[in-house]
Amino acid sequence: MLNNLEKGRPVYSISPFTLLDFPDRTACILWFAGCNMRCGYCYNPEIVLGKGRLSWIDALDFLQSRVNLLEGVVFSGGECTIHPQVVSFARAVKQLGFEVKIDTNGSRPDVIHSLIQEGLVDYIALDFKSLPIKFEMITKTRLFQRFEQSLDLGLRFDGRFEVRTTVHSGQFNEWDLNQMEDFLRKKGYDKTWYLQHFRDDKVILGDLGKSSKSSFSNQLEWRN
Repeated sequence: MLNNLEKGRPVYSISPFTLLDFPDRTACILWFAGCNMRCGYCYNPEIVLGKGRLSWIDALDFLQSRVNLLEGVVFSGGECTIHPQVVSFARAVKQLGFEVKIDTNGSRPDVIHSLIQEGLVDYIALDFKSLPIKFEMITKTRLFQRFEQSLDLGLRFDGRFEVRTTVHSGQFNEWDLNQMEDFLRKKGYDKTWYLQHFRDDKVILGDLGKSSKSSFSNQLEWRN
């Protein structure tokens, strides 16, 4: 199970228990170091910019100690899919009997495809950063096409799938959100689109200033 896992330290830290991040499951969170995007509102700058502290083997040792105590494992970060051995690792996690949820920016559709094809993921939470017109401004990348490919994979996925967006009034207005919603509906996404209003009580990656929730007339928790 461990032979094809390379040496290295991809995991920044582990949250040993959560009832929130994997709905309807008792779970832990593996926070993967590094990210290929630089979103200013990111709440985890130390993870995005930092180096991993725990190896694949360290993470598996922890999970082995939680067999029959937890039901699921969340791969979060940072961005879990940028790590080359994440598919092999997910295979090992599934062999321990856990369900797997990935939180992803969608920049590696090839990895998401492999996870789906091998039945190694049960829940995909996909971050919808923006439509192309603002995607580079928000993420500092030109990876929208890859995100769209990941969205298409999610739409065909038989497991649990959700799309979510962090909203800052300095980056989005009501028109932007309406356009994003239209895009999702035309794609065939008919589930809840989770909208999280930016919280300014945490250290973030950029310098965005405060966000005004009153700038949006619609409820920002979700749209269904």
